[in-house]
This record gives sequence, C-alpha cells and structure tokens, in this order.
Amino acid sequence: MGGLVDLAKRYWATIWRPSRHFSLAFLVLGGFIAGVVFWGAFNTALELTNTETFCLSCHEMRDNVYPELQRTIHYSNRSGVRAKCPDCHVPHEWTAKIARKMQASKEVWGKIFGTIDTREKFVDHRLALARNEWDRMKANNSLECRNCHSAESMDITRQSPRAGNMHSAYLFTGERTCIDCHKGIAHRLPDMGAALKSP
Repeated sequence: MGGLVDLAKRYWATIWRPSRHFSLAFLVLGGFIAGVVFWGAFNTALELTNTETFCLSCHEMRDNVYPELQRTIHYSNRSGVRAKCPDCHVPHEWTAKIARKMQASKEVWGKIFGTIDTREKFVDHRLALARNEWDRMKANNSLECRNCHSAESMDITRQSPRAGNMHSAYLFTGERTCIDCHKGIAHRLPDMGAALKSP
C-alpha cells in the first residue's frame, strides 16, 4: 500500500514540476489543441446519439413506438416536415441536452437487465414510461414542442373553433402547456384505465 502512495506522489510531483524540455508556449498551445480535439470528439459523439438511426438501433424503439410515429402527422404531412425522435425527446439547449442524456443513461439499464426487452414487458411498463416523459415535458413547459410550434406564430383564426378556443383559454394564458392536452399525439396512449386505478 505504501508503494502505491509513493508512486502516486511521484506522478503528482512530475505533473506539477516545470518542464525541462518544452517551452511554456508549446505546453499552452498543446493543451489548447488537445482541448479542441477532445471537445470536437465529445460533441461529435453526443450528436451521433441524437440521430434517429441511433434511437432505432434499440429494438424497443424500432419495434414498439416507431411504427406508431409513422402513422401520425408528425411523420408524414402536406408540408413535408418530419419530426424525428430527438426533436421531441432531446432538448436543444446544450445544458438541458446533457442533463437529458444523463437521465437517458438510466434507461439503458432497462435494456441491459431486460425490463422492457419484449413487446409484453414494454406494454406492461408503457404507462410508467409515458408518465416520465409527460412529467419531463410539463416541467420544461413543453419546450421541445415549442421549438417547432411557436404560440406567437399561431394564427388561431385558421384553426378549428375548438382548437382556437382551447389555445386561447389555456395555452396563451400559461394555464396549461402543450403536453397537458396533446398526450398521444405521436405515439399510441398507454392503457389509461391503469392510470385511473393507480395513485
């Protein structure tokens, strides 16, 4: 144990000792370049995990929720604008994105330990999964919805009377957020009967 401590002390002293062979400018420039390379690699890896291809590499997504998305207006519509998985499930702001990625890493355990690895298990856990997502979206005022659907840009005179009335009464007043009324807009709702029975 003492040898390990001595080794650690020697390495620590070496790190903090001035360099004999390299100038300070070389070390600063080298550190800057290493930082840029690290940041570029980190950001590239982060963006690769923000692709629909990455999401669909997991069969729980590919076989369960993706076919549901394909039958909605968010997938195919007259304007040709398609919402992809990260558009709705990953915040655009960098700090919120990192926080969401850290949360999502917990979901990997569900796959590793087989919590949702079959259709039956997925359906059994669907309400809890949906509630987690609804709670997250409610907490951030449906930010991912608002990245595409701006309340300021909405022309409620071109909406159906019911939609215009609901948006005027709730959305524009801040009393409700998008996800309060639009659950199931891109995916099939879970069995909500179970929601009524549970606390």
